[in-house]
Amino acid sequence: MAAKHFTIALAGNPNSGKTTVFNNLTGTRQKVGNWPGVTVEKKEGHVSRDGLDLTIVDLPGTYSLTPFSIEEVVARNYLLDERPDVVVDIIDASNLERSLYLATQ
Repeated sequence: MAAKHFTIALAGNPNSGKTTVFNNLTGTRQKVGNWPGVTVEKKEGHVSRDGLDLTIVDLPGTYSLTPFSIEEVVARNYLLDERPDVVVDIIDASNLERSLYLATQ
């Protein structure tokens, strides 16, 4: 029986923990830092579990779907053009109003 394939995009504001979640899910060691702009291009990792073949995509941080930087253009274009099966919005609980703005779009 063939595994079902899903693509999961990790989106959210810069410096919200997306790459940390990505590293934990995929077992990779992408660079993380306590400042915005560490991830400037999308990264992909693959996980196979329980009959599922998952592609996890770590997107650069963005505050909204209206891009102002090259990193935000990369994130927006991926979300709108590639249409992943699932988008997980990683939020910073210490700044909910700003973090949830992207989720409302």
